Amino acid sequence: MKLENYELHLPSYSVGKEVYNQIGKICKPYGTKVLVIGGKKALSAAFDKISKNAADGGLDIIGKEIYGTDCTYEAVERLAALPAFKEADMVFAVGGGKAIDTCKCLCIECEKPVFTFPTIASNCAACTSVSIMYHEDGTFFKPHFFTHPAAHAFIDTQIIAAAPYRYLWAGIGDTYAKNYEAEISSRGEKLPHYTEVGVGFSKMCLTPMLEYGRQALEDNKKGVATEALEQVALAIVVTTAIVSIFLTRDFTPDYNSGLAHACFYALTAYPVIEKEHLHGEVVGFGVLYALLVDGQQEEFEKIYALNKELGLPVRIADIGITEEQFFETMDRIPQMSDIRHYPYVVTKEMLMQAYETIEQLPV
Repeated sequence: MKLENYELHLPSYSVGKEVYNQIGKICKPYGTKVLVIGGKKALSAAFDKISKNAADGGLDIIGKEIYGTDCTYEAVERLAALPAFKEADMVFAVGGGKAIDTCKCLCIECEKPVFTFPTIASNCAACTSVSIMYHEDGTFFKPHFFTHPAAHAFIDTQIIAAAPYRYLWAGIGDTYAKNYEAEISSRGEKLPHYTEVGVGFSKMCLTPMLEYGRQALEDNKKGVATEALEQVALAIVVTTAIVSIFLTRDFTPDYNSGLAHACFYALTAYPVIEKEHLHGEVVGFGVLYALLVDGQQEEFEKIYALNKELGLPVRIADIGITEEQFFETMDRIPQMSDIRHYPYVVTKEMLMQAYETIEQLPV
């Protein structure tokens, strides 16, 4: 393994019910003029609280913009042309993954400070150093990597608690997948320090879900910010991001993905997946296949029980897929780039055996 010079930047964040009162202290060293960009629902939920605390901190919000509908290079170009963007000292990115990723792509490479304000806990975009880019038709394009994440993330647990619980629910599935995919993709290799750290740290993507997952969802349904909700939200937003930053330092997804994500991306060929289901929900389903294919029976039983307890999918009917469609998907899964770095070749026969095992289990 060669020695090399490299840089690695970890996320900075604040978490709690009143973290927006730190906006002035944290952001004012970067200037005073702020452009707020986000999703429509996210701005409705968070803008007033952000605006009040920004004003109290001596900042001036000079504009508020809807980011668009998908994280696309076309959306980035539109926002970059706004006079308010050119005038602003910084951008506040408010919302879910697509809104935040759009703002990161808009700001990071031109070195305009961007601060993230996640309003749901379904993904780790607020703290990662990558934007997931889409085509204008809403289909996946590619990851766009940066050398560092946003300047700071403000994780308001009360706003997250007030969001629809299905986002936290789906975030749980996407997060525990990180643990298994990192471990399998790196198995048997002599790893550089940053990859080794990412794989080791990925255990914290699983442990809080087993301990706090159910209680966090119950608290989210009640709109209450509790310790359980905070622990799960931190695992989804922060822990997964840190793991991703270590695992993708070389700007490849080789250790940051795996069979669970290959199942999701192969299934997106059917419109029902994007229209009626969330990314993490389907990835959580894919973890069951990943564990059976990998021969991890005990871990499979653990996650199968967790999925049933939380209402995450355990069979194809739960994601609106027919047997015929899933058999077609099995032809595509082995070709997906997410498993190009697996320690073995995933075959249709492996997937079929896993399918028969899962579908025969009692409901």
